Amino acid sequence: MTDYVLTLSCEDRPGIVAAVSGLLAERGCNILESQQFSDREAVRFFMRVHFDGPAGLSDEELRGAFAALGTDLGLDWRLDATAARQRVLIMVSKDGHCLNDLLYRQRSGLLDVDIVAVVSNHPDLRPLTQSYGIDYHHLPVAKGQKAAQEAEVLTLVEHYGADLVVLARYMQILSDDFCGKLPGKVINIHHSFLPSFKGARPYHQAHARGVKLIGATAHYVTADLDEGPIIEQEVARVDHTHSAAELVAVGRDVECLALARAVRWHAEHRVFLNGDRTIVFR
Repeated sequence: MTDYVLTLSCEDRPGIVAAVSGLLAERGCNILESQQFSDREAVRFFMRVHFDGPAGLSDEELRGAFAALGTDLGLDWRLDATAARQRVLIMVSKDGHCLNDLLYRQRSGLLDVDIVAVVSNHPDLRPLTQSYGIDYHHLPVAKGQKAAQEAEVLTLVEHYGADLVVLARYMQILSDDFCGKLPGKVINIHHSFLPSFKGARPYHQAHARGVKLIGATAHYVTADLDEGPIIEQEVARVDHTHSAAELVAVGRDVECLALARAVRWHAEHRVFLNGDRTIVFR
């Protein structure tokens, strides 16, 4: 038996679920999990189906059947074998908590991806990365050389066959050109407070204002800085007894949690882009 995940979206109409389930039943497939959502405002339908197929069913036959159905119903669809793990390239600067968390989760089997390389504009996290047996590329961003550095990153993405780029506290703004070449394939994590604190030392700014909640947002990267479609958010309650250093520590924890969930859900094909929003089948 081969496990697959089918993801699709289309204009909402009657009969989509019946058509998909009927196609699978006709070919002896067994549905293991199915989730769907109708966005009534956008008149858009989203569906994720995890199923297994019999040994005699070829990948080509299955894809051909869905291609024909997709043409008939106007589906945007994708079919992935669950055994095909997402290949992830991580970008990081000096803060290593999110990188360390992702590396640990991958090695311990909690994150079903292959981390193929780490790219950084600083050399600091090379020992951590190489202790996991993963390639580390130090690509500094010299003044006036951002475009050249990003071109090197894109070359590495192609070299490693990376399906996803994760910004694990990468403290550089990506150019519009870079974002445009990897739409829906770059995930970022950043702190998110109410009110918002930008620039240097945001947790110290939050401490000075006496915030009661701190949080983190994992989102897809777009040309609009920190405003891409949100995948996951995590918050923690704090109070006047927390020092600025303790806020930093709590902030690191929520950043790790939000980013790990976003990467896992993306890798499991649970996230759908829906305009400026996402649909996440957890």
